[in-house]
Amino acid sequence: MSQVRQIEANGLSQCVEIAGPADAPAVVLSHSLACSRAMWRPQIEALAKDHLVVAYDTRGHGGTAAPDGPYDLELLAADLLGLAEALTLPRFHFVGLSMGGMIGQQLALTAPGKLISLTLCATTSRIPPEGRKAFDERIAAAESQGMAALAEATLARWFTEPFRAAGRPEVEAIRQLILATPVAGFVGCCRAIQPLDLTDRLPAVRTPTLVLAGQDDPGMPPAVMQTIKEQIPGAQLCVLAHAAHLLNVEQAETTSGLLRSFIGAHGRG
Repeated sequence: MSQVRQIEANGLSQCVEIAGPADAPAVVLSHSLACSRAMWRPQIEALAKDHLVVAYDTRGHGGTAAPDGPYDLELLAADLLGLAEALTLPRFHFVGLSMGGMIGQQLALTAPGKLISLTLCATTSRIPPEGRKAFDERIAAAESQGMAALAEATLARWFTEPFRAAGRPEVEAIRQLILATPVAGFVGCCRAIQPLDLTDRLPAVRTPTLVLAGQDDPGMPPAVMQTIKEQIPGAQLCVLAHAAHLLNVEQAETTSGLLRSFIGAHGRG
């Protein structure tokens, strides 16, 4: 049974869902841009059997407040550190997908003592110039037409065509999360991750790291994840077949199994 709470941390009203035994090792789940903690539903249920799971809504998303920007990656990491302090989590396993994985890299570089392990899913360590231009275009569309203007193209990147064509309820659920994202939060977080350039700093990461890639992810393909794997000493890479960007949804059981195995191997650190 999970509990949803509003917590004031880092000057922000943050929405967090907590599940699992209070005395178990903690696992923090950080979602993608234009989503919410709800995208982690399969993993919350799977991990809460043996861990204290903390799935939170990033600034500007879900039930967390969406103040006007500017946001930056350091601020998003500070939000999570404030939340961890409010929940008295001295150390935790971290799992982040896409934007969540960028926050995880920032944490591993600036607050490594907080992390027992780090799992980076469908993310990148650098946004290239063409990617930065794409963010400008998405921001312009959201500000002029709302999040509905982005929904179809986003779903096409996030799920493989067979998964979408099968009429899976998960696709519609994610569509609703996209539509529900406040434009201010979306724009703020786009601006926060748009200048991302951490690749050359990753060799300093000493946290045990698992890298998960979707074989069919058009935006952050396995080659991008391979770069992260090569830069972080000792990192492991696993490529999931029949999965695009939201690999944790499209291949929920496989993702949950890999997380349970990796996190379980590192216990309380």
